[in-house]
Amino acid sequence: MVEMEAITTTKDGVLLNIEVGTKSDNFRITGYNDWRKSFEIKIKAVPQKGKANKEIILEFAKLTNKRVEIISGHKSHRKTLKIYDINEEDLLKLIEQEIR
Repeated sequence: MVEMEAITTTKDGVLLNIEVGTKSDNFRITGYNDWRKSFEIKIKAVPQKGKANKEIILEFAKLTNKRVEIISGHKSHRKTLKIYDINEEDLLKLIEQEIR
């Protein structure tokens, strides 16, 4: 599965590479970018004062029911999330259900 290149397993969870687009109608995962090896995410928030990062963490925490943090890309459209206590297979299933 190609999407595996966007997901890396760690000892306590997984790392997920995402590409963020802002000012959307709602939060959604729109697909996978083969070239950038990341999932494309649309969010409502604007990228100022951490609002976008808060929305990303909140929505992924809701989606996975796990603790989520941004480990790189705090001020970039390209980010790496760490999602604790989940494996690649379970995360991919959740993402595939969300893609629209």
